[in-house]
Amino acid sequence: MPAQKAELDRLAVVMMVLMCAVLGVQNVVVKWGNEGISPIWQSGLRSAGAAVLVWVWAQWRGIRLWDADGTLWPGIATGALFAGEFGMIFTALQFTDASRGVIFLYTAPFFVALGALWWLPNENMRKAQWLGMALAFAGVLLLFGENLVRPAGTAWIGDLMMLVGALLWAATTLTVKATVLARSAPEKTLLYQLGVSALVLPLLALAFGEAGVFAPSARVWASLAYQIVVVASGAYLAWFWLIRRYPATRISSFSFLTPVMGVLAGVLLLDEPLTPLVVLALLLVGMGIWIANRPAKA
Repeated sequence: MPAQKAELDRLAVVMMVLMCAVLGVQNVVVKWGNEGISPIWQSGLRSAGAAVLVWVWAQWRGIRLWDADGTLWPGIATGALFAGEFGMIFTALQFTDASRGVIFLYTAPFFVALGALWWLPNENMRKAQWLGMALAFAGVLLLFGENLVRPAGTAWIGDLMMLVGALLWAATTLTVKATVLARSAPEKTLLYQLGVSALVLPLLALAFGEAGVFAPSARVWASLAYQIVVVASGAYLAWFWLIRRYPATRISSFSFLTPVMGVLAGVLLLDEPLTPLVVLALLLVGMGIWIANRPAKA
């Protein structure tokens, strides 16, 4: 495996921006999919379909998936974390708004940064990186801030579950980086997560009494196909490739772009208004990422 780079290069930046756009569009696509498939069941189908595609890709590339390389238990652990994250997120949305919940979910980069202080000693955070991440997070808060002042009611339950989802997301990233999975093929790492979640998520859907596929249509199936091929296969595979070769804290800072991309997708695909608040949030997020990823001075 190539030596890990200390800073992000142009390839990493372009890949992360594209990935954030793909994941941002997913928010709209999931809404279309929810018109005919219940949420957690939809996630399980996505994992199952993507697992097949990634397995075929790995076989075509000749990647050895069954070697006894010490990845079994870390792989199962990351798969359980992945399934738990999505179980928390989709259940949380029964209590809290998506825009409110995303604020708590995208605290994950902070948990990655904090966890890196203990488990990834080679990824020390500079003051500029903390400042950049704070600016980016301020942009996300500004973008969704109106929802924070609404009467909470039972929304705190969903908020708490979203926060747990963020912790699980960060724990997945740190587990991959801190264990033998960091030296494993990205395809194998992803297959652990897709395989375990493909088994666990349908059970969660049954436990929550979800309806499953209740109103299939061309748009519903196209939405599911997008999630399987583009998101859960392509984007996730690229994510694991990136975190094996670049600092997790630098990569995670780009996660703040995803909710902003989601807003832009809503503007373009759902005719949602593009307000000055959105533009200001975009500027803060962009500035924060630029500051967080500036090379350290010699």
